[in-house]
Amino acid sequence: MRRIKMDLELFPEYTVTQLLFKDVKNATELRKMAVNGEIKGALINPSMVVDAFQILVATNKAVHLHKIGKMKTRSLYSEIIFNLSPTNNISEAFKRFGISDSDTAVHIVLVHNKEETLNIDDIISKVDGQQIDVGQVSEMTDTAKIKKLYKITPQEDKCGTLLDAVVCRMAIKDVA
Repeated sequence: MRRIKMDLELFPEYTVTQLLFKDVKNATELRKMAVNGEIKGALINPSMVVDAFQILVATNKAVHLHKIGKMKTRSLYSEIIFNLSPTNNISEAFKRFGISDSDTAVHIVLVHNKEETLNIDDIISKVDGQQIDVGQVSEMTDTAKIKKLYKITPQEDKCGTLLDAVVCRMAIKDVA
């Protein structure tokens, strides 16, 4: 299970593919390629990801907002990164959840319509790093940073998982 490929339940015409890399040596180039549209995907800092499900929640919300014309950012992929954040500050979301030039790991999220062909090998070839199983993303999680950013209380730690708390924060950010 090196990559996770799933259809979105609410939008079955869309498929989400997640890829995870470690020992990445070209984060600067990857970031530039994403900004220039050469990589059509969200490049996420895996230290801020608890589980691949967190990415699916953000992606599902981004696709929904894209379809109804209510995105807060300019592209579907920037909307995914924005939806990971517990705040409504777009630049803060990119700083915390997007990759930076010094990052050595990257979690790539690709969304495509089933009619489109997606050349995953082309995207993989652009990453100078080792592809690993997406299920290993939790090994890269910076738990302390996540608890601080999402303001997770000790009481929440006792009654649920970190993933539960993070996904709840993501879900209610537009409500609060």
